[in-house]
Amino acid sequence: MARDNPAASRQMRARIAQLAARLMAEDGMDDFGAAKRKAARQIGASETRNLPDNAEVEAALRLHQSLYQADEQPVRLARLRGAATGLMRRLARFDPHLTGSVLSGTAGRYAQVELHLYTDNAKDVELFLLNGGLEYRTREARFWAGGEPRSVPVFELEADDTPVVLYVFESRDLRRPVRATAEGRPIERSRLDAIPAGGAAG
Repeated sequence: MARDNPAASRQMRARIAQLAARLMAEDGMDDFGAAKRKAARQIGASETRNLPDNAEVEAALRLHQSLYQADEQPVRLARLRGAATGLMRRLARFDPHLTGSVLSGTAGRYAQVELHLYTDNAKDVELFLLNGGLEYRTREARFWAGGEPRSVPVFELEADDTPVVLYVFESRDLRRPVRATAEGRPIERSRLDAIPAGGAAG
C-alpha cells in the first residue's frame, strides 16, 4: 500500500483552498463546506481527503480579495456593515448580533447581512417585520446551541436594497456557544458596539 505523501497532501489542500476561495469571492458561494467539496470535485480530488479546514479557506479568501478585489471589496464591506448597523438599531429589542462574512470582513460580491436575534417568542420578530412593512420569506435552519440540536426560524428579506437573513434563537442561546455542526467551532457573533469600523477586515 502506498504511503501518503505529506508534501503532496499539503499542496492539494492549498489548491482546494485557493479554488474554494475563488468560488466564494467570485461566484457567491457562502458555505465553506459546499465550496470545498465543489473545489475538490473540479480538480478531481477526493471529497473526504485533503480538504482544508475553514480557516485555511478563509485565509485564501482574504488573499484573493486583497489581490483581485482590492478596490471593490472594502467599499462593499463598508456598505454592508452600514446596512447591518442600521438594521441592528431597529431590531435592538431582540439583542441582534452580526455574524457571517460581513462580520469577518470577507463579504463577497453576493454577500448577505446575517443577524442572530434572541427572543423567547419568534412571533414577535414576525410582528416587527409586518408592522415595519418588510416583506419576508420564512424557513428553518439547524444549529447546535450548547451542544443541543436546534431548528431555528429564519426570515429572509431585503432592507435598504441589501439581502438580510435573520436567525431567531432563544434568549438562553445568547450565553451558549452556537455551532453550525455538532463538531464545528462556535460561530463568531458581535453586538453593534463591537463591529469593526467601515471596510476594515475583522
